Amino acid sequence: MHVVIMGCGRVGSTLAHNLEQLGHSVAVIDKNPEAFRRLGSDFGGLTVTGIGFERDVLIEAGVERAEAFAAVSSGDNSNIISARVAREIFGVPRVVARIYDSKRAEVYERLGIPTVATVRWTADRIMRHVLPDGHADMWRDPTSTVAIIEVPLHTDWIARPLRQLEQATGARVAFIMRFGIGTLPTASTVIQDGDQVFMLVTDDIRESVLKAAANAPEGSQ
Repeated sequence: MHVVIMGCGRVGSTLAHNLEQLGHSVAVIDKNPEAFRRLGSDFGGLTVTGIGFERDVLIEAGVERAEAFAAVSSGDNSNIISARVAREIFGVPRVVARIYDSKRAEVYERLGIPTVATVRWTADRIMRHVLPDGHADMWRDPTSTVAIIEVPLHTDWIARPLRQLEQATGARVAFIMRFGIGTLPTASTVIQDGDQVFMLVTDDIRESVLKAAANAPEGSQ
């Protein structure tokens, strides 16, 4: 497929190379022609100098035949404007914008524009390496509302159905890791020794979920 990338910084140039290696055609837009040096001499895609939300620039980059558009420049405003133009004027089916301001990211997600809130995403990734298991987010949605966390279990949960854990915690199990393999739970899934359980939580129930899982289930001896 053809992908248009707006912004040729470190993210944009890396993304361009990765997509090209996968066999996709790529066009990169940047207002600074010197930025294209990051692509190197082996880049076989198209480079277009100009403002990423101007119609003529986008057309030159092949936006009319593009199946995806990524706005990854250093400016939130430029990214969101170009993303909206790509989606709303040219009808590109897959559009994503990098946003530094997490509050803005939440607004644009509600408008139907997928965003990557760069600062929040980076902080969450670092937190996963800094904090003990069960406290750092494995994943958080772009609006920063829902997270997936690992939930350490009391040993008495072994041999009990996951649905009982969900009832006790008030949260849903997203997936479990069993023998090093990710598994989607079913209504009949039973917790086994060694399972790592990952649950969907919001910030307001996070601590209560961790506490309920860390305690023995009701009725256990």
